[in-house]
Amino acid sequence: MSAAHDAQSASLDPASGGALCYTAESDPLSDVLRTVRLRGALFFLVDATTPWCVDVPAARHFADIILPSARHVVSYHVAVEGTGLAGVPGMAETQFGAGDIIVFPHGDPYVMASDRGVVPELDRAATIQFFRDLAAGRLPFVIPEGGGGAPRAKFICGFLGCDFTPYNPVLAALPRCLRVGRQDRTGRDLLDQLVELTMNEAQIHRPGVQSIRLGLSELMFIEVIRRHMETLSTDRPSWLTGLRDPIVGCALRKLHADPARDWTLEHLATETGTSRSVLAERFSTTVGEPPMRYLTLWRMQLAARLLADGNDKVSAISEQVGFGSEAAFSRAFKAAMGCPPGRWRSTSRRCAGTAFEAATPI
Repeated sequence: MSAAHDAQSASLDPASGGALCYTAESDPLSDVLRTVRLRGALFFLVDATTPWCVDVPAARHFADIILPSARHVVSYHVAVEGTGLAGVPGMAETQFGAGDIIVFPHGDPYVMASDRGVVPELDRAATIQFFRDLAAGRLPFVIPEGGGGAPRAKFICGFLGCDFTPYNPVLAALPRCLRVGRQDRTGRDLLDQLVELTMNEAQIHRPGVQSIRLGLSELMFIEVIRRHMETLSTDRPSWLTGLRDPIVGCALRKLHADPARDWTLEHLATETGTSRSVLAERFSTTVGEPPMRYLTLWRMQLAARLLADGNDKVSAISEQVGFGSEAAFSRAFKAAMGCPPGRWRSTSRRCAGTAFEAATPI
């Protein structure tokens, strides 16, 4: 591919058999979310009365129930009313209040409760059955919880599926438990509007309501990520931090616009308007990976999607993701994934609809 694609954004188009396609804008966050196949699995509202406690097992125990095709499950909870505590094993509990969002990106078991010491209403087997009933449509959108006392708490719960391996830079940038607080804004922001739409949808039973709710679930999560990005400290390296940096963000847009280009550090620095040494140091410090290492990781993610979803030969895919030879691509893919491209393709298709992949970044 030529430099003419630099102002375009690469993505995978299911309608074209999984081939790379380009859009007018270079937007790495949207590019990643498309490529890792972010999609809603469950979306519901909990109306809790004190005391209340939910103890959710590791996502691998219920992922194939709520979204059989998902390799990874992310959950998040938007507090609409009331307060509570949330935590994962081995970490201090996080207190949350109305307007806060709690995200569990890595499939960990977690607990949310009105206070410390509250016994969960459901054990693990009952919780998994709860997910099974939700997925089958046997439960209402609004789920009552708790002992019937005051104060109340209401929170919107979203569960989404996506790919994690070989490389999901968004999830890799997030801690095991993330609290995103309400920001001081004048008027209603987008998340307020999405919450309002969700609450309105809870009251109706029109055709298509499930698709509307799952779409709202995806939109909410994306807005949560954008809100989190706005609060990140520049001294904590992550891919999301890199998007905010003028130099690194420009470099990321260039790489995502044309990942198959024969990039070198010198070419990338020139197009970013800086020197090789400045770009290399700033990219590594901000993102946590050198630019060319990041490009290799992202090419592996694109290749994994093309292998799983399309029918192109391995030699064609190696060209689409920027490798000069099939042998070089196969070596890089095996180093990243632990198996050659052909085996990855057959395993992915054999396991589609049933497998849940443990979250282990390379």
